[in-house]
Amino acid sequence: MQEIFLGRQPILDRNQYPVAHELLFRSGHTAHAGVIDGVSASASVIVNTYAELGIQNVLGKQRGFINVNAELLMSDLIQLLPKSQVVLELLETIEITDEIVRRCGELRNMGYQLALDDVVAIDDRTRLLLPLMNVAKVDLLRIETDALPHLVDSLKSWPLLLLAEKVESVEQAMHCMALGFDLFQGYHFARPQIVAGKRADPSQMGLLRLLGLVMGDADTSAIEQEFKRHPSLVYGLMRMANSVACGLRHKIGSLRQGIMALGRKQLQRWVQLLLYTVDSSDSQGMSALMQLAATRGKLMESIATVERPGDKQYQESAFMTGILSLLDALLGMPLPEIISQLNLTDEIKVALLFRKGNLGNLLLLLEKKEGNDIETVSAMLAELGFMSMGELVIAELDALRWSNGLDEVSR
Repeated sequence: MQEIFLGRQPILDRNQYPVAHELLFRSGHTAHAGVIDGVSASASVIVNTYAELGIQNVLGKQRGFINVNAELLMSDLIQLLPKSQVVLELLETIEITDEIVRRCGELRNMGYQLALDDVVAIDDRTRLLLPLMNVAKVDLLRIETDALPHLVDSLKSWPLLLLAEKVESVEQAMHCMALGFDLFQGYHFARPQIVAGKRADPSQMGLLRLLGLVMGDADTSAIEQEFKRHPSLVYGLMRMANSVACGLRHKIGSLRQGIMALGRKQLQRWVQLLLYTVDSSDSQGMSALMQLAATRGKLMESIATVERPGDKQYQESAFMTGILSLLDALLGMPLPEIISQLNLTDEIKVALLFRKGNLGNLLLLLEKKEGNDIETVSAMLAELGFMSMGELVIAELDALRWSNGLDEVSR
């Protein structure tokens, strides 16, 4: 089986919720982190990669931005890509000819959405393409801050969305927000630091206490009382309880019934996930942070299952480690302070604080994978010895499918 690497970088709206991802595919037989065979890979390889991975599994109902060079843009193979789920991102290396302009018009008429990458100025090239684009991606690293407002004003002459790419700091993000950008992408948004400095609100602290009660095997009445102190959390719990316990003969009509129907293990998992959804509205679904946390937890559980098929406790600990690994970013609190409020095993504590031990190694593996450090991922898998790169990618796809399913429940 050909091994395939999958990379995704979230694209967020003004409310900092993911609305799309830029998709980056890599060959399993190369150790470098570049796009598969370079960005100018043959159209057939890229299309085969889509077919192999299953774009619905990767994106759920969101769109995926995919880089296209002139060869792929002009190829009939482009029509194999689902127009409802892709945005064709024209690379800055494409030489603009009458033929390219006509092709963009054809694709727009077919229903495809187009984005122009690395816009830094309005010149003869951009004037030809912008009338046909749905999105203009402005490269913040290649434009002076003082020149940005004029460029934004000029781009607003066309009916398209403005995407700020390569956003690397909260200051840049706020500046672009004020200028009127619609979409945002970059290292800053791809990492949990987007919520750095955020204060935990009462609901989040209540959930943290709830998690401590559940993990400490407290009485159901104590858990119920904690929920009653935070009415805003009750609706989310009951929705989740009903979705999980839909096969019960009687509907769930109380907190106690909801807690009992879920069971302690399921309740623990839902509380962990709820920590990432306190600020989410029903219409927006999961935050980018929750999606990453959910995917981490499920993927760590899957890897642990391959490593120790009969050790259910180890698998549960792996899930918990992945889910909890982003709480410091969410709550704006030091991780040791959070951990001190939870009844965690030493193995999980060491994994979260120091990335040590078996679980710590698995967590570090996922972080390197998320950062597209393919060389390190390959070396770590070889050292682990129980999972190939191809198997890791399959497990990642399963985890993404699972987290996309959670997004549907949370809406």
